[in-house]
Amino acid sequence: MEPTVVYPARIVRTMDPARPTAEAIAVRGDRIRAVGTVEELLTYPNAVIDDRYAEAVLLPGFVEAHSHAGSGNVWGSTYVGLVDRIDPDGRRWPGCRSIEAVLERLREAEAELTDPEEPLLAWGLDPIYFPGDRLVAAHLDRVSTTRPIHVTHTSGHVSTVNSAAMARCGIDASTEVTGVVKDADGNPNGELQEFAAMALAGELTDGGGLLNIDATALRRFSQEGVNTGTTTLTDLGTTILMEDEGVELFRSTVGDDFPARINVFHFGAGVGEVALSLPEAAQRLIELRETSTDRLRFGNVKLMLDGSIQGFTARMMEPGYFGDEPNGIWGVAPEEFIEAFRIFHEAGLLIHVHCNGDQTTQLFLDALEAALIAHPRPDHRHTCTHSQLTTQAQYKRMKALGAGANIFANHIWAWGDQHMDITVGPDRAARMNAAATALRIGVPITLHSDTPVTPLGPLHTVKHAVTRLTVSGRVMGEHERISLDDALEAVTLGAAYLLKMDHEVGSLEAGKFADVAVLDADPYEVAPEEVGQIHVRGTMVGGQHYASVVEPAGGAGADSR
Repeated sequence: MEPTVVYPARIVRTMDPARPTAEAIAVRGDRIRAVGTVEELLTYPNAVIDDRYAEAVLLPGFVEAHSHAGSGNVWGSTYVGLVDRIDPDGRRWPGCRSIEAVLERLREAEAELTDPEEPLLAWGLDPIYFPGDRLVAAHLDRVSTTRPIHVTHTSGHVSTVNSAAMARCGIDASTEVTGVVKDADGNPNGELQEFAAMALAGELTDGGGLLNIDATALRRFSQEGVNTGTTTLTDLGTTILMEDEGVELFRSTVGDDFPARINVFHFGAGVGEVALSLPEAAQRLIELRETSTDRLRFGNVKLMLDGSIQGFTARMMEPGYFGDEPNGIWGVAPEEFIEAFRIFHEAGLLIHVHCNGDQTTQLFLDALEAALIAHPRPDHRHTCTHSQLTTQAQYKRMKALGAGANIFANHIWAWGDQHMDITVGPDRAARMNAAATALRIGVPITLHSDTPVTPLGPLHTVKHAVTRLTVSGRVMGEHERISLDDALEAVTLGAAYLLKMDHEVGSLEAGKFADVAVLDADPYEVAPEEVGQIHVRGTMVGGQHYASVVEPAGGAGADSR
């Protein structure tokens, strides 16, 4: 008879309101058999004690509903972001606090390359942190005038290249592609905004970058999950599912011992030309869905509508940007988006739509309403992801249409000061990422990292939603703070619900997968500002144990997330 393994803990927080706390969990095979007191659980047949978590705090494994497997790939290039980051191997990378620091790190990386033709790739930059000194080709030319250099911005929606890169890729004054930024003389300055423009330099990043993955990237991605207590990850937008080779990559890597569950979304529109027609893609996804396993899920779709707020490429309704900058860039023409949404909706697929600006949220809602009128679907759970500037009226409409919101709480910390002072101004910033409004109206929510845009780490995300603190210590919209209860539910059951997985993961309940986050401290026993600093020891996924490779930080300090 298979044993029932009882794991006592300092405390178990189940996220199940019927039994919110317990002394221990009992696991049989890959499932939770029961939660309760140690005495109760030892009455089950063939029960044995395993004390490995006796001094730890156990929570449901966190569920990340907007992340990218390419997070495991970007670490193959040089990190030049502002904040300190920890890579999947546990190495801490100091941030680059100035353009000169960025250039110095690039020089160090360039000196290590032996092939003079090999491009120098970097990632993590955000020029909004350096007002008045925006990185352009002229800066990168100071690193090399002969080697192509490609720097991906942290949003994933902009890149900057040097003159050698533009020469190799044929980008010059005659290039007429939206997003190729030009100087006063009509010459490209090296900045490429959004996917059509970035694709012009795509040959430089072939095999690297956010949208490219291999088996190593997937394994790094899963280790990030272990390091942060995240047992269910989402690759929210891949372009390789329309080819058998791409599907096989996932299948051959994500096996029964893979340390996370991955829910893979097909990028249906918004990142350039698609491999198959929309009806063909829908049919292929229906067939792939039937081949899903407990750790690998297919059959969902992501659609991209606009860019990033901090990159000024998000689409805005009145009053627009704080400094009256031009409106942003559509990722896909509105009429093409409506058609794609209709086809995937009628196919019975789950759709998550990238909407940073409120104009894109409005288009999402218009498309959803039209699709539901033409083809009613109960319990569709289509989701507005990012949902950063969604208004109160839009949330009421979202509730009426049965949609959910995946809210980008990490933006409050990462760009809160810039949103108040530069992008949208203090009034609209106070209304951004409005989790409290969504919950008050009754819209199902989760919170996300969009890693590698911001670091994966649900405890940090919880802290940001609860405190709404910016890097400078200001509170960005005190009335949109949510409780610790609501924030923890958002990154467990809330995310599971919007992925249609809440019957399997998201809480510690009998019959669900034995997916557990193992923490050093109880989030309810530390100050809200310190929740993100709680050390994660590792995870349990389907009853299997995985250890974090990140060393505990030396006490509470500046939050680099």
